Amino acid sequence: MKFAIDVFGGDNAPAAIIQGCIEALQLHDDFSLILFGDETRIREELSGREYDASRIEIVHAPDVITCEDQPTHAVTKKPESSMVRALRAVADKEAECFISAGSTGAVLAGAIFKVKRIPGIKRPALAPIMPTLQGPAMLIDCGANVDSKPEYLVQFALMGSAYMKGVMGIGSPRVALINNGAEEEKGNELTKAAYQLLKSTHGINFVGNCEPRDVMSGDYDVLVCDGFVGNTVLKSIEGTASAIMKMLKTEIMAKKRSKIGALLCRSSFRTLKKRMDYSEYGGAPLLGINGGIIKAHGSSDAHAFASAIGQARKLVLGDITNKIAEAAASIHIDS
Repeated sequence: MKFAIDVFGGDNAPAAIIQGCIEALQLHDDFSLILFGDETRIREELSGREYDASRIEIVHAPDVITCEDQPTHAVTKKPESSMVRALRAVADKEAECFISAGSTGAVLAGAIFKVKRIPGIKRPALAPIMPTLQGPAMLIDCGANVDSKPEYLVQFALMGSAYMKGVMGIGSPRVALINNGAEEEKGNELTKAAYQLLKSTHGINFVGNCEPRDVMSGDYDVLVCDGFVGNTVLKSIEGTASAIMKMLKTEIMAKKRSKIGALLCRSSFRTLKKRMDYSEYGGAPLLGINGGIIKAHGSSDAHAFASAIGQARKLVLGDITNKIAEAAASIHIDS
């Protein structure tokens, strides 16, 4: 396996990206990396570090796409950027998966224009894995498609199910539609129509609506919604988790007795923090593209980026792109 790395994407590039690549290489021995970016700076970052040089290839790409660039314009006007060159490697089948912590909009635009969609897939979808009370679940879509049609949500369910089967080993993933009520008749025009399609589509283990308060219950494996709702849900969870941890720390530090109790519970707090830490999950796969795409968090440190590479490995080993293509070919949904 070969993975194409956008070395200059993300807030902490290139240092954290390079270190993350080295950590990933040390964890697994069944893939190699193609590093795209300014060759001189990449070699400077690699200098003095211990790594298997036979598993790293460097491709000079002098330009950088930033979050300030207009995504579609940047992908078109910066063909020699680290992001576009890495995407082209996947499009040309020189690499099985692309990983970047760069601009989400540019990754989406570049993946669609350069790597292109799987035949039959109407819209790709960002699908982060998140923690729940009973293990990880997938939220799909979380920002690629702000305005969706009912048939898009059905394909999101199929793609999410293929991923959770192939990567997480869940035989029949439970699929739920995020809605403002559990009853079938609840929701807006989009969710009402999507509900009917989901419950009648073969190959989807649709279990009904999921209210936002139950997203982290662990009762569902694939949570389907349009990109606006998904992005709002994801950021609300991230913000709430962060606020709770800060409030807990404030309360613990307020009294001596609380500090003593916290010392006794330190290992439990450490475990909880790890379960809620996005860096443990790496990034969000962009499903529906004709090649592996992993969008790492923009503020990824080395550990988070290494996790993103690990996620790319699972995606390729699970043959997710081909499984999604098979699922798309097996159904026909009228627009």
